[in-house]
Amino acid sequence: MIRGPRIFSIAFALCFLVSASCFAANLGTLVDRKIHSDNLTHNLIGVDPTRNLTIYLPPGYNTSTQRYPVIYFLPNPFGGHRNIFDQHHAAELFDRAIAAYQIGKFILVSVDMRTRFGSTWYVNSPVTGNWQDFYIRDVVPYIDANFRTLATRNSRGLLGDYIGGYGALRFGMAYPNIFSVVYAMHPVGTGSGVQMLVSRPNWSTIANAKSLNDLNSDGFTPIFASMFQAHLPDPANAPLYFDPPAHLINGKLVIDSAQMARLRDNLFIESLIPRYADNLKSLRALKIDWPRSDGIWDHVYANEALTYKLNEFGIVHEAEEFNGTWGGDPYWDGPDNRVYNEVLPFFRNHLDF
Repeated sequence: MIRGPRIFSIAFALCFLVSASCFAANLGTLVDRKIHSDNLTHNLIGVDPTRNLTIYLPPGYNTSTQRYPVIYFLPNPFGGHRNIFDQHHAAELFDRAIAAYQIGKFILVSVDMRTRFGSTWYVNSPVTGNWQDFYIRDVVPYIDANFRTLATRNSRGLLGDYIGGYGALRFGMAYPNIFSVVYAMHPVGTGSGVQMLVSRPNWSTIANAKSLNDLNSDGFTPIFASMFQAHLPDPANAPLYFDPPAHLINGKLVIDSAQMARLRDNLFIESLIPRYADNLKSLRALKIDWPRSDGIWDHVYANEALTYKLNEFGIVHEAEEFNGTWGGDPYWDGPDNRVYNEVLPFFRNHLDF
């Protein structure tokens, strides 16, 4: 017969094991994978065609046969695709949100979409690679083939942050047959705002560059180089592989009208709306938001103009300008973070679970 302290020790150990098991059952898991894509092998700037993915699987995934909706997350390229997990503890945030019924159980996929200058701008380019084809033809089928997804448009959503928000809008407007719900957090590249595209890059650096590495002299020039390689590509124009929308002539900046028009038509979400209005109308839900006090204030004006443009074409959507800044991270950090309080409930209300 077992008596006294020994009984207590065994009971405590059993309780601890049961508690630990229950606690583990309430935690999601992160899975890292790689995809090699022929859609990226032809690029001219040294992009690795083997890309990293991180997949969040909800609590109970490994012990169930349930299928789940998928949120495809397009990260801000400056932080990397794992940044939300490594720096902002997104997996723990998702676990808490699921436990609190802020959202049902879901899978989230984050993919490394960076080039050497930051962003792919989510398009097919003979210079940087066919990133649109990579995502639609490689990533989405891979996830459906390797994880228990609800493989329908009504159970697929797009979420993007900053330039990733731009990508979420591009993919959503181009592929409403694949994705049905889009949330763009602080998207950029939505319109011209009040500052000209030519005011940011260092045009002297561009004019005198002898290699791609020469473009890394400041913060803005590489960003615009990635933009030009995506939207104004010229594979024959080494070493930069783009035709810029402006040139220095005798020390004076001269706008190339045709190239500027081509850039605006291909880049800005606002310019693309007439072409994709019917696609946008077919989405189940669309939302954009942005912080009112963004230090790059043309982002604010551009997003305000975008929501008016969407209204002009009768595209039902939600738009919110909230009282915040770009500094810190109002989306992921703190008890009032917007992902927990705004973003995940939006997908709960509009995706099929």
